[in-house]
Order: sequence, then structure tokens, then C-alpha cells
Amino acid sequence: MSTDAEMAIYGKAAVFLRKPEKERIEAQNKPFDAKSACYVVDAKELYLKGTIIKKDGGNVTVKVLDTQEEKTVKEDDVTPMNPPKFDKIEDMAMMTHLNEASVLYNLKERYAAWMIY
Repeated sequence: MSTDAEMAIYGKAAVFLRKPEKERIEAQNKPFDAKSACYVVDAKELYLKGTIIKKDGGNVTVKVLDTQEEKTVKEDDVTPMNPPKFDKIEDMAMMTHLNEASVLYNLKERYAAWMIY
């Protein structure tokens, strides 16, 4: 990834292309558990961020981060989450887990931040 100095050639448009370097470094230092962080299928929101609490046979119990509620779903309805350093990334091919939930979440976050998507 390029630095803020390299992004200076884009002028004022740079903030719409990539997160500032300080924000990217802070994201890399956030605590993240790759084994338990996941997205879980939801009828209303499509996907929700969650943490895997336990696996039992073909079912998984997930604690939804926004509401703190526990949901038990099929193992197929849970997909892995990328580390925070990939939030709002401009090249989604660089993601550790390239799945539907990760791509949609990334596009949603970029759109909300007025970044080109």
C-alpha cells in the first residue's frame, strides 16, 4: 500500500480513495481474533458481525456484536471476517477472506465514508 505522501498527487480526492495512513496503522493495532470473528446471515440486515461462542455439530452459536444477542445458526450461515486492517480497503483482492459478506461490508463502509467504491 502506498503512503499518504504518494497519495498527495491526487490532491483533495485522495481522501475519497484510501484511508489516511494514521487510520490504517490504528486498524492494524486493534485486537482481533481470527478464529472467532465472523459474519452471520441475518434476514433483515443480510450479514451481521459476530463472535463465535461455540460449535456444536453442524450448528454454531454466535454473539452478534451490535446487539449482544446470541444466535444459533447452521455452520454454512457463518463466514470468516477479515482483520480490521482490511476495513475500507480499495483493492478487495488483497483481503484474507474474499467472501460475499466481506465484499458487501467493505462496499457499505466505503460508501458511508464517501470513498469511491
